[in-house]
Amino acid sequence: RIMSRVIAIANQKGGVSKTTTTVNLGIGLARKGKKVLVIDADPQSSLTESLGFHQTDQLEVTLSSIMEKIMEDREVGKTEGILHHAEGIDLLPCNIELSGMEVSIINAMSRETIMKRYIDQMRESYDYILIDCMPSLGMLTINAFAASDSVLIPVQAAYLPVRGLEQLIMTISRVKKHINPTIHFEGILISMVDSRTVYAREIIELVKENYGESLRIFDTMIPFSVRAAETSAAGISIYQLYPEHKVAKAYEDLTGEVIASAHCGRKGGDGNE
Repeated sequence: RIMSRVIAIANQKGGVSKTTTTVNLGIGLARKGKKVLVIDADPQSSLTESLGFHQTDQLEVTLSSIMEKIMEDREVGKTEGILHHAEGIDLLPCNIELSGMEVSIINAMSRETIMKRYIDQMRESYDYILIDCMPSLGMLTINAFAASDSVLIPVQAAYLPVRGLEQLIMTISRVKKHINPTIHFEGILISMVDSRTVYAREIIELVKENYGESLRIFDTMIPFSVRAAETSAAGISIYQLYPEHKVAKAYEDLTGEVIASAHCGRKGGDGNE
């Protein structure tokens, strides 16, 4: 069995399909027989809701309560707070309480590695742990990077979101330098692509031109589709809702690429070249 891999799915820009990617990559991996845990690290709890758990304020145990326990050096059970989804993945949910966490971490001991302490003990139970990060580069996202082996960056095929990449790449490089020397880039995933437009093709060129040398850009691109958004409301993956859809096919291909990169070592690059 391959060592467990922890992948943060991050971009400080919202609306680039981080959550959709976490859901469909997570379930894609489960469909390939992998044991998968997804962690909702965004106080908006889109991931928790996308997997069909809508009463988030009623959840007893969430990422924030687990992190609190860790800050107080209390024991956290292996299955504590874990919810099971019908399509074979596990979820550590969160709710709005997580937004208060950002503030309380500030004064904690070893504040960058609170999430890491939890994730390290979960590694032996899973092949893959995916963290859906919030759209900011605050302390929670730094915690996710400190705990991860790699970062997958979904980028919308549009000009402004591409501009914001610099800041994200710099932050990851800093985390690599000061907190987590083994973190690397899983790759850039170009999402919401309307391939009929010249504009989308120009953006793809722009990404390849600026980052193709130092970072891996996935061959798979996720087509723009209203259908993909409907899956979150339904609480299931694109594979269940529209198995024949081009987005389902794209996420299946992405899953294959992610698994392949585990087998052939790190092709992700660390952005330092």
